[in-house]
Amino acid sequence: MPSTPESTLVAHLAGLQQRPLPDATRERLAQALLDWFTAGWAAVGMPGASALRGLARTSVPGPGPAPVFGGAPAQPLAAGFANAGIAHLREIDDAHRAAMLHPGVVAISPVLALAATQALSMRRAADAIVAGYEVALRVGEALGTRHAAGFHATATAGTVGAAAASAVALGLPQAQLHHALGIAATQSAGLWQLVDDEAHEAKSLHPGFAVRNGLMAAWAAQAGFPGARAFVTGRRGLYALLGGDGPLTALDSDLDAPERLNTATIKAWPCCAQLFTPLDATREILDQHAPAVQDIESVQVVIFPHALKIAGVHWPTKPAETPFCLRYVVATLLIQGRLGIADMETPDLSSPVLLALADRVHVSTDEAFQRGFPEKRPSRVTVTLKDGRSLSAYRELRRGDPEDPFDWAQLQARMRAFAPAMTDPQAARLTRWCGAFADASNDEAPCRPSADLFGI
Repeated sequence: MPSTPESTLVAHLAGLQQRPLPDATRERLAQALLDWFTAGWAAVGMPGASALRGLARTSVPGPGPAPVFGGAPAQPLAAGFANAGIAHLREIDDAHRAAMLHPGVVAISPVLALAATQALSMRRAADAIVAGYEVALRVGEALGTRHAAGFHATATAGTVGAAAASAVALGLPQAQLHHALGIAATQSAGLWQLVDDEAHEAKSLHPGFAVRNGLMAAWAAQAGFPGARAFVTGRRGLYALLGGDGPLTALDSDLDAPERLNTATIKAWPCCAQLFTPLDATREILDQHAPAVQDIESVQVVIFPHALKIAGVHWPTKPAETPFCLRYVVATLLIQGRLGIADMETPDLSSPVLLALADRVHVSTDEAFQRGFPEKRPSRVTVTLKDGRSLSAYRELRRGDPEDPFDWAQLQARMRAFAPAMTDPQAARLTRWCGAFADASNDEAPCRPSADLFGI
């Protein structure tokens, strides 16, 4: 059988399991786990989380052993679905510039759900999560920007990544691993039409369905079902049918480079990642000049056009739209000097001060900025004051990108800020559990996350 980019990728996944995990990757894995738990904890009390828990119970009735954020334990399929959706609700789960998706929710959710019933060592769990990131990010990068404009890549490439994570957790041999990815690719779906139709609340279903379909694909391959071999590059594969225009070399090149997990972005702001560089630029202006709101004449935001295809809400009419409205997040940051979870969950959208400033925030796009996308996310924010002074900042990369990362202490502080209901003992237990993945001496220890780590 001739070699394909897909078969090379699958062989790469098998090879990763046979070699030592670099210290940098172990540390980054611990950070990814802490980020995933932070996102889940931050959302446990939201109505959407309750709805996801209820939907999981309806689709897979009965109790089970797998912990669920804020709810009763469930069967692994239900838990993986619910936890992936809940961890995505706040829009604070990790992201990726080139792949344009959220890798942690699809890579981590199925593995920790399976850990309740599978005898997983911490090394096997680590390998599975690394494989989920590797596949989701490589496939997402290959599919490219045209695909990402029409499809939520977390739901398309993410489904294949979830299958990779699940298959490695199950210990499937290389041939079945390949089948699992091919089966998952046939279930890849997730239309951005939900944004156009103001159905933002349904976005959390995308990672939930990706994990559900990825788990089912791995189990189907384990049961002996075959999958498409050229699931990306084939005549009727993902690339041809879902608008792919990225570099197909992403599938099978740079295999000696650090694992793709190391290239993910941990989010600094509780909103859509497309809006981070203007927020970082605004933060820079605030830190350097501290302009008073009453002194601001106007705010000009120039951004890359793709951002507004995803986060193009002119003004929110409900909390679910706030993370996708550039004028709202910039105006809120300028007024308060911060942008937190409460600003997304309980916004005062009729505030006279907020509305007055938002009316003076003017958003435009620049095609030259688009040419740097997706590797860069250029934006410029210019605050013009009533005395005629002009304050400007330009950003291409985001706080939390690999070039400007958080350290372990900063991630713990971020966790407490995004999940204020967490107690000190809970935070300490969760930090210890995630941090243990950075230590190779724990590789043979069982990976069995307890319910208390999920806010229960």
